[in-house]
Amino acid sequence: MVTELMDTVEAVKVQDSESGVFIDQSYIEGLLEKAKYTDDRVIQGILDKAERFEGLNHIEIASLLTTKNPAHIAQIFSIAGMIKRHIYGNRIVLFAPLYVSDYCVNRCGYCSYNCGHEFNRKKLTMDEVREEVKLLEQMGHKRIALEAGEHDQECPIDYILECMHTIYDMKFENGEIRRINVNIAATTVENYKKLNDVGIGTYILFQETYHQPTYDKVHHSGPKKDYAYHLTAFDRAHLGGIDDVGGGVLFGLADPYFEVLGLMIHNEHLEEKFNVGFHTISVPRICPAAGAETADFPHLVDDATFERIVAIIRLAVPFTGMILSTRENHAMRGKLLQLGISQISAGSSTEVGGYAKRERQEQSNPQFFVNDERTALEIITELMDDGYIPSFCTACYRSGRTGDRFMSLAKSGQIKNVCLPNALMTLSEFSSDYGDEPFKKKAAAAIARELPGIANEKIRLKATANLERISQGKRDFYF
Repeated sequence: MVTELMDTVEAVKVQDSESGVFIDQSYIEGLLEKAKYTDDRVIQGILDKAERFEGLNHIEIASLLTTKNPAHIAQIFSIAGMIKRHIYGNRIVLFAPLYVSDYCVNRCGYCSYNCGHEFNRKKLTMDEVREEVKLLEQMGHKRIALEAGEHDQECPIDYILECMHTIYDMKFENGEIRRINVNIAATTVENYKKLNDVGIGTYILFQETYHQPTYDKVHHSGPKKDYAYHLTAFDRAHLGGIDDVGGGVLFGLADPYFEVLGLMIHNEHLEEKFNVGFHTISVPRICPAAGAETADFPHLVDDATFERIVAIIRLAVPFTGMILSTRENHAMRGKLLQLGISQISAGSSTEVGGYAKRERQEQSNPQFFVNDERTALEIITELMDDGYIPSFCTACYRSGRTGDRFMSLAKSGQIKNVCLPNALMTLSEFSSDYGDEPFKKKAAAAIARELPGIANEKIRLKATANLERISQGKRDFYF
């Protein structure tokens, strides 16, 4: 069956056309139908391959998505957990979004920022950006995701660059924001070069849906309606020098299995063209939002299907970070951390100026309603209680370990020699600067427990010395 499917790929695979569209709807739908009949022995071979950390191609993924064999489904979850523990250990990277402008010229049915939704729109002044960043830093955050709607007049690229300059220039007693990931609309090679020059971390963009008829339906008007231009944004980002890109879809818009295959084909396209696929994959599900049309979507994803999707993506791309936002509730976040999620947001606001408004206890108008309303410290404390190591590490970006350089190190297994010590040092910083006495005791115990796990003796000894320096007030050590 796999040989037959591979022959089908070669026969129908769409080469990059002038439009750049490399997603073939009929091919994906046909593949999902054929994959239902994959022999059990073939599926077992696919699972064995995943267990060896070799990753999976989209044909193999289709077979895992469609199998109904309970034994194979159980193996998918078991292997996903094993991959998560082996590659990522118990480290969980923390970040927070920073919304700077909700002006938008697009009318997207799932988003409260759509131009057909009447509300008092806002973009932050640089003083307001500083106020938001100060509050984020007081939570202990070192990594943020800068978010903005698409509006060339109210929110041009120069405004985004000014925000980034402002944030990077801010220094606090306890540190600074060390990495800015950016989630803005698809743009030009020239603009991606500008973002790269300022020091972007990862450029994040969700295709929303790879199913073009659905894409056309939910994007009523505006530049985002151009499916091909949106789909090829990462190609232009790479041409602009950005080699860390993060993809995702909004699960619930179209058939979720179709979306997973679209994601994986997109990843393969980037690997073939630029020698590196997604640095991260985000897995948001549709949730209620003022002015959005969520009731009109017939493909909402139930929890069991969602858990299976996360597990399969972890098998498919074992070395790619997986991000979960506060769209998911407390219990679901806990489950998905075990299956493959390696980054979560904490203490998030999904509103322009939302952190300051929360401080003032003002009424909010978020892009979507969050389902995990715990504070950052509550989330970080519970991660500790569950045996995880909260990590505020930004070392790879700052050390030039991006794109294929990061993936080469990750696949060799050597990334562990920097990830664990960096996580422990940033946890020690957080504990010293923001933790109460019970938290400090937990952090000290966790660090003492994990420190012997640094296999490289030279790095372990240096990390130990750096931890002592952190206790004396020094900051920002990394490998």
